[in-house]
Amino acid sequence: MRIAGPPDIAVDVAGTGPLLIFLHGVGGNRHNWSDQVAHFSARFTAVAWDARGYGDSDDAPDREFTDFADDLARVIRHFGGPAHLVGLSMGGRIALDCWRRYPLLVASLTLADTSAGAPPDADRIAAFLALRRKPLLEEGKTPADIAPGIVASIAGPAISPEAHARLIDSHATLRAHSYLDTLAAVTRFADFPAFATINVPTLVIVGEHDRIAPVEHARVMAAAIPGAQLEVIPGAGHVSNIEAPAAFNAALDRFF
Repeated sequence: MRIAGPPDIAVDVAGTGPLLIFLHGVGGNRHNWSDQVAHFSARFTAVAWDARGYGDSDDAPDREFTDFADDLARVIRHFGGPAHLVGLSMGGRIALDCWRRYPLLVASLTLADTSAGAPPDADRIAAFLALRRKPLLEEGKTPADIAPGIVASIAGPAISPEAHARLIDSHATLRAHSYLDTLAAVTRFADFPAFATINVPTLVIVGEHDRIAPVEHARVMAAAIPGAQLEVIPGAGHVSNIEAPAAFNAALDRFF
């Protein structure tokens, strides 16, 4: 279904019960959460979205990172809210910003493979963005061309062929300009809430082999959020919900 905007936001919905929303990472889309939507629809209204500029959602020019939380608040209100938010990587950052700005709409936070809280390093960000822009804007490559390299840099060493294929497909279907605009917005944003002020139940999940948001960072984040729980997913890399869906779902089951 589509939730009217602008921009219109595409979502998958299944089940009935408390609202549970899944938020993909910068290389993802709503289909990344198919294992979780199927599992949790037995007792939740399980929703997975395409963020603006992704999948079947409309694009919007000149995006700011805060636009994502505004879109999310609109989705939550559409279903009646408040919502349990499960965000992976960029999705976790969006969930944190949504809690900061719309606290009454958030019932709990699950921050999966999420890196947030450190001030951005301008030089490092510029180098990272240049690395991502060059093949797409200067070398004429498509997201499908660069997908294998990106997946190799984020996946755990024991990723299954099926999970590897899903990640390749996810990155291959990105819209190049939306992807680059979102990368810039995500990496430059630093206005996160102080972890010590978060007052909703929080779960921090991290893949054992996550090189983007490593276990050490997850431990620091979980220790700083009052009452937060930490789950390390054995064998998984940065996209732990796809690489190890059974373990990811079990960690969420324990939390809920």
